[in-house]
Amino acid sequence: MNNRRVKATWAITVLVLVAAATARTDGLTDMELLGKFLFYQGISTPGSMACAVCHGPSVGFTGPDAEINKHGSVYRGAVPERFGNRKPPSSAYATFSPVLHYDPKKGFVGGNFWDGRATGQHLGNPAADQAQGPFLNPVEQNNPDEKAVLEKIKASSYGPLWQKVWGEPLNLDTQPAIDLNYDRVGRAIAAYEASSEMSPFSSKYDYYLRGLVQLSPQEQQGLALFNGKGRCASCHTSAPGPEGEPPLFTDFTYANLGIPKNPENPYYRMDRVNINGKPINPEGAHWVDLGLADFLRTCDDPARRDKAQESRGKHKVPTLRNVDKRPSPDFPKAYMHNGVFKSLEEVVHFYNTRDVPGAGWPAPEMPQNVNTAEAGNLQLTSQEEGAIIAFLKTLSDGYTP
Repeated sequence: MNNRRVKATWAITVLVLVAAATARTDGLTDMELLGKFLFYQGISTPGSMACAVCHGPSVGFTGPDAEINKHGSVYRGAVPERFGNRKPPSSAYATFSPVLHYDPKKGFVGGNFWDGRATGQHLGNPAADQAQGPFLNPVEQNNPDEKAVLEKIKASSYGPLWQKVWGEPLNLDTQPAIDLNYDRVGRAIAAYEASSEMSPFSSKYDYYLRGLVQLSPQEQQGLALFNGKGRCASCHTSAPGPEGEPPLFTDFTYANLGIPKNPENPYYRMDRVNINGKPINPEGAHWVDLGLADFLRTCDDPARRDKAQESRGKHKVPTLRNVDKRPSPDFPKAYMHNGVFKSLEEVVHFYNTRDVPGAGWPAPEMPQNVNTAEAGNLQLTSQEEGAIIAFLKTLSDGYTP
């Protein structure tokens, strides 16, 4: 994409985000509304890159650009030639993830980002920790420090709302004040992510659980297969919680599903793009995504470092809520942590036949630790695959009964 097209795309995106940020404020608390402004404001260096550039509401708060989704699936940063290594996960329902911890039976559970590095240990909520990261990431919003982020917020039009929420104006005079207020940014964005606007539980399946609608025969069959022969519910829990809480369609664990590389991932070219004289990805095309292990091996806690080897290739199990939400039936979405698959049909068929001789799937990027208990050779018929997909389509928010 040339620079002229990039600038034009940014200009259109900014107009759309401004409109989105000023619409549908009814029902939001002051804290949630503040988080919404922060989510949609272009807080980046340079340009006007906002959280919503990579987490668009029309697609369930994941990647909203059709052309990017068709190919590498990783979104460019505020500096257009810079790319990170993974596709955007959905930020909807992100606040329900627990603080990262180790379970002897399940392994690591909780945290946010595909690799769990937003643990939640700082602010008590992985979504709040996660919200602070992209602002300072040089391959994302590229602000030099917390103070630069806060200066942009202080210059915005919603200073009175900030003061109303926190009981005082935004203060940048001392480092403790900067630290306090940057934590407030994370908390406010997490509040918006937990709001009824981003996490509304308004899918057809939610109405079905409330006894307000019926699933079609195909959707009913898909639900039965999802919970049974397809083994999907082993990780993507579909049953309400003990107090009747709506299901979140993830158990917040980590798994290596034997996903192949996405050869169009732009991160493989980041050996040619430097930051402060060093390439973003020194390994270039030889880079292998170790997922959770990449984070664990950098931990101060030796107990976590010791589990890096057994975590190689594992990525967080995402929620399946909004897995098929899109602005039009022909709009392409990208799936898995690297966006290698481009349709639910492809994803379900991969789960079903990955280990079937002659199925023709590429080799896994990381062959170690591949999950063979819930995927690989499920012996689903094509009709059963279609029924599971029909059920997955009932998980999109915004359903009108």
